[in-house]
Amino acid sequence: MSTLLGPAEVRDLAEQLGVQPTKRLGQNFVHDANTVRRIVAAAGVPAGATVLEVGPGLGSLTLGLLEAGHPVIAVEIDARLAAQLPRTVETLQPNAPLTVITADALRIDADALRIDADALRIEADTLRVTELPSPHAPPVALVANLPYNISVPVLLHLLATVPSLERTLVMVQAEVGHRIAAPPGSKVYGSPSVKARWYGRWRVEGTISRQVFWPVPNVDSVLVGMTRTAPPGTEAERVRLGQIVDAAFGQRRKMLRQALAELYGSSAAATAALEAAGLDPTARGEQLGFDDYLRLARAETA
Repeated sequence: MSTLLGPAEVRDLAEQLGVQPTKRLGQNFVHDANTVRRIVAAAGVPAGATVLEVGPGLGSLTLGLLEAGHPVIAVEIDARLAAQLPRTVETLQPNAPLTVITADALRIDADALRIDADALRIEADTLRVTELPSPHAPPVALVANLPYNISVPVLLHLLATVPSLERTLVMVQAEVGHRIAAPPGSKVYGSPSVKARWYGRWRVEGTISRQVFWPVPNVDSVLVGMTRTAPPGTEAERVRLGQIVDAAFGQRRKMLRQALAELYGSSAAATAALEAAGLDPTARGEQLGFDDYLRLARAETA
């Protein structure tokens, strides 16, 4: 018997649950076993290490991770899908180490994922855990088919709040993935590129055919990944860097002295801050690299 889901199983499960995939939740379910195993292999997670998965849906990738021997903590906002996932896993892979948390991934943090012998801290009316497992280590990797409509906010939130994540491999809309991994000067380089760089160097690690999804999306998908590096600065500097890049790319056609004027109080104040950091006030946001933004953030938080 197969331990993964195929096209027929995916459709049968959806029909059984009365699930109509919605654009609002970014639901497109992978139904190709070869693609699932390819993603799991590309993730390069150490044997036996716990993986965090967001938006497991009907369980295609979850089953692939479990098949490879990884305990999985799955965060699913759809209560119907969250309730079904342990049943699906028990049918295809009995006794596999799965935890399902019914929650909005944007409200998850390390405490919510800290399942140990002492306690599981859960916000009342926010999180619900299905079939609490035996104690396990914190997740060391994020491997997920992220909902396309909120992929960047979810990714950045989890990297900021779950420091145990050492490796990330996520499937996202191609445009988003290229933006995350974009270098300075690229047409798609922007705020997500700089914010994501705080955690490590990103790269596009492969493309995914539209035909492996149900329903078939009208956009292309890529795998984008990163191995975490040591934080380049303090938490205050990370927060300030985020504010600066949001302002810089919020008006990306303007010179930085103009784009940052509101954040700094005036164009003159922005010019002074940029010059103090050794940056050209007449440059535009896409011309600055991560180290440039970090230098500016450090000057502000010193």
